[in-house]
Amino acid sequence: MPELPEPSSAAGSATASSAPRSLAEALRARDDASLATLLHARPDLLGPVPGDITQLATRAGTRASVVRALDRLDRFALQTAEALAVAPDPCPYPVLESLLAGEHGGGSGSREDNGARAELPRALATLRDQALVWGDDERLRLVRTARELLAPAAGRPSPTGLGPTVAEATAGMSPTRIQEIVAAAGLPATHDPVSAVAALTGLFTDPERMSALLDEAPAEAHQVLGRLVWGPPYGEVTPNPTPPVRWLRDRGLLLPASARTVVLPREVALHLRGGLAHRETEPLAPAVPAAREHRPQLVDANAAGQALAALATVEELVKSWEHAGPPVLRAGGLSVRDLKRTAVTLDVSEPVAAFWIELAYAAGLLASDGEADERYAPTPAFDDWVELPPAERWSALARAWLPATRTCGLVGEQDAKGRTLSALGPDLDRSAAPEVRRRVLELLAALPEGGSADPEALLARLDWERPVRGASPLRARLARWALTEAEVLGVTGRGALAAHGRALLEHRDPAPPLAPLFPEPVDHVLLQADLTAVAPGPLRRGVGEVLAVLADVESKGGATVYRFTPGSVRRALDSGRTASDLHAFLAEHSITPVPQPLAYLIDDVARRHGHLRVGAASSYVRCDDDGMLNEIMADRRSAGLGLRRLAPTVLAAQAEPGSLLDGLRSMGYAPAAESPTGDVVVTRADAHRTPARSAPVPVPDGPPVPDTTLLAAAVRAIRAGDLAATAVRKEPAAASASVVPGELPRTSPAETLATVQAAALTGSAVWIGYVNADGAASQRVIAPVRVEGGFVTGYDHTADEVRTYALHRITGVAELAEEHL
Repeated sequence: MPELPEPSSAAGSATASSAPRSLAEALRARDDASLATLLHARPDLLGPVPGDITQLATRAGTRASVVRALDRLDRFALQTAEALAVAPDPCPYPVLESLLAGEHGGGSGSREDNGARAELPRALATLRDQALVWGDDERLRLVRTARELLAPAAGRPSPTGLGPTVAEATAGMSPTRIQEIVAAAGLPATHDPVSAVAALTGLFTDPERMSALLDEAPAEAHQVLGRLVWGPPYGEVTPNPTPPVRWLRDRGLLLPASARTVVLPREVALHLRGGLAHRETEPLAPAVPAAREHRPQLVDANAAGQALAALATVEELVKSWEHAGPPVLRAGGLSVRDLKRTAVTLDVSEPVAAFWIELAYAAGLLASDGEADERYAPTPAFDDWVELPPAERWSALARAWLPATRTCGLVGEQDAKGRTLSALGPDLDRSAAPEVRRRVLELLAALPEGGSADPEALLARLDWERPVRGASPLRARLARWALTEAEVLGVTGRGALAAHGRALLEHRDPAPPLAPLFPEPVDHVLLQADLTAVAPGPLRRGVGEVLAVLADVESKGGATVYRFTPGSVRRALDSGRTASDLHAFLAEHSITPVPQPLAYLIDDVARRHGHLRVGAASSYVRCDDDGMLNEIMADRRSAGLGLRRLAPTVLAAQAEPGSLLDGLRSMGYAPAAESPTGDVVVTRADAHRTPARSAPVPVPDGPPVPDTTLLAAAVRAIRAGDLAATAVRKEPAAASASVVPGELPRTSPAETLATVQAAALTGSAVWIGYVNADGAASQRVIAPVRVEGGFVTGYDHTADEVRTYALHRITGVAELAEEHL
């Protein structure tokens, strides 16, 4: 099939004879690379692969596909489409250029050169590549659906601020009223409304006559026009309008839109604007300069510190949910109370806590356990994750964050139905989040190493690249959240992209550049006389786990401060360790001598630990010191335990053993649980794990972008289908009257055999009708290469492969015309 070159700039328009008459013809004239570009830019057109070019053109003009394509245009390409929507159809290139860049020569319609004239070919090429515009430069056409979306409609002005044309605004007006307007405008009477409207349109589009008419207008009338000229073009009027409004309405400079509303016709507004479709055009992308520059080494070190803190926070979060994780709400998600409790545990704000929770969930470290009393708990993947080297653990978190669609910034807000959005809830996915997140990092990566950008400049650039046609500010919010999250996670440092963040963005492993930046884990602490211990760096896993039981974390940072309390020491004893174990541990892992106050604290708690024994009666307390039991009985705080003396050294209680233990501990005692045999029970809670869970799958933002292999196969299939659908066939020599021209006639078995044998000998292609074993009929273009045994083998242009067909299933065959051989 001959290929028709398509113009891509203002120069070199195609001749009228070769100009396409429809979008399908324009697409058919494209080369394979151009079709692949279209399918790559609009992957929704591939679901499924169109059968031919006509199907492709039809699908490209559907409302859903056009809306998606418009939403992905940059601002100037969208402004170009908006200008075409209010321009004549078809529109010559010079007319479009004047709508966007003004007239040449510095007249009333000129605009200061802002690059619009130079950038228009690029914007137009973008629209053509995406099949939103077709036709040569003399007859540019915006696809009908895009025109309907962007052009003014009743009660809905165009994004340009222009209203309807004179013909559209007078469509429901009486012929008498139209003739009155024509007469008031100084035009001769006409014999019908159509010619009257044409005369009025001619007046409003003639600059000289229009200027003369406006020179006669009262000054107040010019003020009225000035308020409407840039939109919105509608204004309210009273039943008895002011003289300036009446003057404008009588001459058609304002036309009625309803009983109390008038509209400024598009032709009048364009004259007042000097022929410009937009008040301001933005042909060039806003620059994103480096607002501040830092040494790259400082950026990497700062980001690595944040990354190390992120690992500690995520580990602390997940471990805090090991034994009694928060319950799952009936509608799904985490309650506000549990979010607050987690924020206190992590010592962060609630929005930051929501980020860590969602990140752990996205990485597959947290999930619901699926039990009857459903709770959130660590997954088995967490146990594997904590054993990885620190850089690899961070890499797993970062790789889960970058493509995640769950948006923690929405937590606490309300949805359209007034329901509060909760962390881990079902309504937090926003499909645009990964694209915005990646684009923010790409803009940072384009800066010099160590450079950070002004957030407002980043937002301005993103807004130009994907202007919001609606009123939703979601993309701007997603961008702000991406900057904050990248800094907290350690992808950036001081606002600049770190080396490991750059590796993450470029699909490389971020662990190698990050690993050298992490400090080596230490196995020692500095014990101090005020019952604190300072860890000068990240502790080795075994040391950190023991110290986390023996002491409470008081502060975090470059060095972690732990505080020893009676409660923390008792916790260590409850876990099965003895006082001698604790002394030996501290002596081994402290580079300073164990302070006497700490040694006394351990011995004192150990001496009292287990002095009281609690068992099941319902429960009981026994103690060799009957004086201590007397003291407990006399304490008012023991009233709720239901205690009574059974023997001088035994008290019975109505409370359960666990409640009795908690009650005595709250009174300042250190009881120990015992078994029925009298042995001390070590109360070490089992860490709860969910069944194996996979990480949540991000919600796709439309169809996936096809790769080159799929694009090439799709283009071949569309071309082959189009060949079968549009190939010109030779009419049979003796066609019957019942044969419809252009349709495949039925042929006898002998005629079918003779035709395919001849095609195999000459190497030509034929058009066949075929019914498969399931009874499904199809039409195909094949090039036979062998005919034997009742079968024909040949290259099937429709399927783009060699196939074999049974001759008895071929319903008809026809030769192709010469130009298709």
